[in-house]
Amino acid sequence: MQSARLLETDIITYRFGFLSRTVDACMILIGAAIAFALRFDDFRSWTEPIVILVAFNALMVASLFPALGFYRTFRRDSFIRTAMRVTAGWTTVFMLGIVFMLSVQQMSPISRLWAGAWFLISLALLITVRTGVYRLFGVSQSRRARAKSVAIVGASAYSMRLIEKLQRSASGGLQPVCVFDEHADAASFSCGLPVVRSLSALAEAVKHRAIDELWLVLTFKEEERIHAILREFKHDFVNIRFIPNVHNFAPFTHALDGIAGVPAINLLASPPADHRFVPKAIFDRLFAALVLVCILPLMLGIALAVKLSSPGPVFFRQWRKGVNGTQFQIYKFRTMVVHAEESGKLTQAKRRDPRVTAVGAFLRRTSLDELPQFLNVLRGEMSVVGPRPHALQHDEQYKDLVHGYMCRYRIKPGITGWAQINGYRGETEAIDKMQGRVALDLNYIENWTFGLDLKIVLMTVVRGFRGLHAY
Repeated sequence: MQSARLLETDIITYRFGFLSRTVDACMILIGAAIAFALRFDDFRSWTEPIVILVAFNALMVASLFPALGFYRTFRRDSFIRTAMRVTAGWTTVFMLGIVFMLSVQQMSPISRLWAGAWFLISLALLITVRTGVYRLFGVSQSRRARAKSVAIVGASAYSMRLIEKLQRSASGGLQPVCVFDEHADAASFSCGLPVVRSLSALAEAVKHRAIDELWLVLTFKEEERIHAILREFKHDFVNIRFIPNVHNFAPFTHALDGIAGVPAINLLASPPADHRFVPKAIFDRLFAALVLVCILPLMLGIALAVKLSSPGPVFFRQWRKGVNGTQFQIYKFRTMVVHAEESGKLTQAKRRDPRVTAVGAFLRRTSLDELPQFLNVLRGEMSVVGPRPHALQHDEQYKDLVHGYMCRYRIKPGITGWAQINGYRGETEAIDKMQGRVALDLNYIENWTFGLDLKIVLMTVVRGFRGLHAY
């Protein structure tokens, strides 16, 4: 029966996603037609470039929106969150369409006024339809099944985070109702839920169907406790799930993997290269190409200023670690006078550093010295968003001092990142600054979404070109 319910859920999810993709693509076509009717007298002006652009964007919506999580049936977001997600997704698709038309030199025949109207009308249609569909689906789902009650076995900081996560996502169909633990301090980790302190009381609740699932949030060394639970409830129809607490010795965790038919928990593993990362890879290359085309005059001006500021090359190149520790040469505009460091030693720039040129000081404050790294993105060595790569000497210095430091290189390094927009830029003269930066980088890796990348890019544009700690 359980497998039948899972199969039914999978079928519903598939049908819901297919229908939603079709509807969204239709909204793009309808928006284009309405904008065309408002802009032109008849449809004879519907030229081939317009047809190509509309078809490209409709296909991109159907392929990109699923990767952004638009069609997860359990979502019941507020109108504002739905509107923000749709706006970010449609804006990304629209920009990709413009880049595509520019790359094939077909943008000039397209009316800018029509394109702007199409963008706004389609956005309004997408938001309206998305809100209505989720609301109808939510009502339908709520009628199908009640939320399952969950008892958390084991009181700890990790189980507390799990309870908070379940409470925040009440629409997921799982409701924590109590915590089972015999220890005196269990109440401090229960998030206000009742604490059951005896196995007999827990068994009584299960027998009265007050609890549908038992989640064993325990460590691997609590084997006897796990066996006791299984013996007690071996004749009861309650789902028992083991959620191992591995947080104490793993910087971040990933989902359960199947390797050669054997389940495996990823304690230290690079994120899988699944379909969710396809939009990130596409966005990186297209965005880098577009930025480099737009800033070419600026880069030529900076290159001339660097060359005139002091003798030496325009670009500063340095070896850094990339994804999974592979090394590459990062590009920056040179901001210091040419000098030689001691072998194996690297001195970070400090306030009023005499090595920094006048032009270099301005470039470092405004982050303009980082612009050549879009070449690294175009080459596939970096991403637009990700943990900042550090010099190899700093990697050796901090890898044993900061917990989880090398896990930053499980994904491609980025030009900007979650740590940078939260104030961690420039010199890390104290160990706590590096710890703070690494903590934010690991948080980004564990909670990555394409929408988060777009948010970081936007925040970087708004406030990220200036840094008080970039010398």
